[in-house]
Amino acid sequence: MKADNQTTSEVKDTLNRFADAFAKRDMDSLKATLAPDPDVTFFGTGSDEERVGLSDIGEQLHRDWSQSESASIDWGGVSVSSAGPVAWVAADVTLRAKTNGKEITLPGRVTAVMDKRDGHWLIDQWHLSVPMSGQEKGRSFPSQ
Repeated sequence: MKADNQTTSEVKDTLNRFADAFAKRDMDSLKATLAPDPDVTFFGTGSDEERVGLSDIGEQLHRDWSQSESASIDWGGVSVSSAGPVAWVAADVTLRAKTNGKEITLPGRVTAVMDKRDGHWLIDQWHLSVPMSGQEKGRSFPSQ
């Protein structure tokens, strides 16, 4: 069910704090947006980017940052639904990075599950995807 205005605002605040910390490469602030549970899970766009637990997620973030001069996440449309202390998010994002002196921009999608603890929404699950290249609009499968 669609989240109320307060929940939507609070969840978006967590997403914005995550994106800000990611762009600043501030691990402590970024981890403050994540659930401290051993099963907090992140899926990235790479085939090897399945991370479970804060340590694994930290390793992924260090890898992301070590392979780029800068990187950021800009939120597009964000849909927030909730039931009690659990919220789920579907959002369009634009990923920007500078790697090897070249700027890249990728359209992406994020789905996330959050729960509210001590008055703060924390990310429990995160899945980032990039639309498949070679898949034309109106087609269900890539042509290659």
